[in-house]
Amino acid sequence: MRRRRLRAALTTLALAAATLVALPAAAPPPTGPFADPRPDRDWSVAVVDSTMARYTPSTIGGWSYPVGLYLYGQYLTYRRTHDARYLAYIKSYVDRFVGEDGSIGQSFNSLDSMQAGRLLVILHHETGEARYRTAARKILDRLATYPRTEDGGFWHADTASRAHQLWADGVYMVNPFLVEYGEEFGGSGGTDAEAVRQLAVYGGHLQVANGLLRHAYDESRSVSWADPETGLAPEHWCRAVGWYSMALVDVLDAVPEDQPRRPRLLAILRKLAAGLEKYQDPATGRWFQVIDKGGRSDNWTETSCSSMFTYALSRGAQQGYLDQHFRAVAHRGYQGVLARLSVGSDGRTDLADISIGTNVGDYAYYVARTRATNDFHGLGAFLIMNEQLRGD
Repeated sequence: MRRRRLRAALTTLALAAATLVALPAAAPPPTGPFADPRPDRDWSVAVVDSTMARYTPSTIGGWSYPVGLYLYGQYLTYRRTHDARYLAYIKSYVDRFVGEDGSIGQSFNSLDSMQAGRLLVILHHETGEARYRTAARKILDRLATYPRTEDGGFWHADTASRAHQLWADGVYMVNPFLVEYGEEFGGSGGTDAEAVRQLAVYGGHLQVANGLLRHAYDESRSVSWADPETGLAPEHWCRAVGWYSMALVDVLDAVPEDQPRRPRLLAILRKLAAGLEKYQDPATGRWFQVIDKGGRSDNWTETSCSSMFTYALSRGAQQGYLDQHFRAVAHRGYQGVLARLSVGSDGRTDLADISIGTNVGDYAYYVARTRATNDFHGLGAFLIMNEQLRGD
């Protein structure tokens, strides 16, 4: 307890000092030649510094999962570099939404709205301030009444348009938060069991014979995209599968060896990894927006999912969940993502070919999505991947 109070005091001093540094206002992304992915450059630091130069904690955006994902990646960079500016920035962002009493103006009526809750757990861990625990508890309390499918899967959102639906995206929005909440505040047996259950239920519905997951499943079979027999969406959208892959390894890292559903999660991961290896683009090392249709001329390799798959395969091999040859598959993916990173004349990084936020649709819908530069989906996934693979 004494060590925690000392840590909180030191962190508070560091944060106070760091917040005195003025951050430049947002600027339009520069253009420049593709960077040489040199192993001696710290690309995490380069991306974080570039993003902090473009946005202040007040202008980076509202409470959302893309910003939450990016800031989680920034936190991973902070953990390695101990640059107090990085943590101060995260704290300034979160403190826009969390009151001194722990109040937070979120209804948490969708899984997407819960992803940034990881930052609440992180800030409690780093500062010891009780208000972050109070705010995080509201997510756990909301899940106690949150709607589920008949076999226990959380609906993607508590709205009529998402009723009875499981989207692969959703497992990353809530399950890493659950296991981290349990680790930080106790009671991990319950939160671990729920996270594992969600991954098993989602995987049971969404994974098909080729090892990949369909984007979504509708238990009611009533929405336009749902197959009337299976309830499944028609395509394997890459980032949806990427969200699931990252959640899978994060939860496996957190739960004990004797967790009853752990063998089921390992089987899902191994089948998925085989599918990802099969459909990796041999020319670039990346993965296509619609994963299994890379032979079509209008399909394109997408950066955020390629980062997610690279992270999951590397981490899976490192932890012994996957065969060691997947390290080589991950290395090809890593080099492929680095090839989409460029540096402008002002020295700021740009990460290209990131799909903007995407609903469930058909092939034509997915390939027509805007290919953005520096979208937070891609920046966050890049940082998570880079912190796993840098130096390999």
